[in-house]
Amino acid sequence: MTSTDASRRRRRWPWLVALLVVAGLLVAAWFLADSVARDVATSAVRTAVIQKLRLPADQKVDVDIEGMVIPQLIEGTFHDVRVASDGVPVGGTTADVTVRLNDIEYRGDTPGKMASGSAVVTVGQQQLRSLLDGADGIPASSLVLRAPHVTASTKVTVFGTAVPIGIAMTPTAKAGALVLRPDSFTVGSARMTAAALSGRFGSLVDGITRSRSVCIANRLPAGVSLTAVKVSGASLVADLAIDGDLAVDSALQQKGSCS
Repeated sequence: MTSTDASRRRRRWPWLVALLVVAGLLVAAWFLADSVARDVATSAVRTAVIQKLRLPADQKVDVDIEGMVIPQLIEGTFHDVRVASDGVPVGGTTADVTVRLNDIEYRGDTPGKMASGSAVVTVGQQQLRSLLDGADGIPASSLVLRAPHVTASTKVTVFGTAVPIGIAMTPTAKAGALVLRPDSFTVGSARMTAAALSGRFGSLVDGITRSRSVCIANRLPAGVSLTAVKVSGASLVADLAIDGDLAVDSALQQKGSCS
């Protein structure tokens, strides 16, 4: 290598270092700008949720927007947004709610329109009792969440004697309703099927052995449908599907009904 070549190489190094520094600064600036944009966007979503649901101004609402925010702002669509809050009014009680929304348009001809959405609603034992209070044949005060069942206790009177009966029910979703299907019964220490219970007490237990159905759709917008229910630990967990046109179709914003 000649001294001239070495001199040229030494002259290239400062330029290379400078370019790397500038590139690093640009990347840092991009991420800083995206962080600011994310803060602004999540704050706007949080404010909109509080206003739409008429929640207290200090309600804790967690908002998470997946991916880089600036490209989504440029495009006009947020692709994956998660919103979560506890103690949200739902269907006459309160619940912990997590919502996931996909491909939401925030400007253009149909702001608010989205590809799809889903929600997970979790209620505790007391909230479930409040939800089912007054339902025919269900002693709401005795309801207990014990996975995988909702259990309850009641009594039948036989020749003037009250006989306590325990009921273990599996929750399901059907046509917009929460359905509690009895799986087994307990009389004293004996566990029985519906057929065995009816064989022992006859028509006295007709109201106990049937499934109970409580309409949920009439407490929610028509664009939100109950798709599945299960007991997890000491909580009842409901899965909901959200119509992509919910925010842009007034008919979907009206209360639904059970078919």
